[in-house]
Amino acid sequence: MARDMRLKSRWELLVNKLSAKFSDGDPLELDGIIYLVGIQELGQVHRKFKKDEKVNLMHIAICRLLEPYGYYEFDFYDEEGWPHYKVKETLPSLKSGEQTVLMKEALVNYFLEREYIF
Repeated sequence: MARDMRLKSRWELLVNKLSAKFSDGDPLELDGIIYLVGIQELGQVHRKFKKDEKVNLMHIAICRLLEPYGYYEFDFYDEEGWPHYKVKETLPSLKSGEQTVLMKEALVNYFLEREYIF
């Protein structure tokens, strides 16, 4: 139970901190934070993205976030600087709530590694 409470506390801290910086008052949702990670990982933070690029940014983020769990492995950067990952292990079938917890945990760990939150 303590682990769940620590995750909840860190998640709230992360949402509040990112929302204060990137939102117009409304708290960022999970997808929005994943999108921000995709932009961060691409490294092209000052440009507009097309709809298909936004989907690709989400994919980059999910691969990067789940890399420490052994599901993906960085492969290469293409000629436009986009990172590509290869699947190392198939993701298990998870219920919606389980997926959400996994992604929140992965996001918290990502921002802990970068010392954005403590």
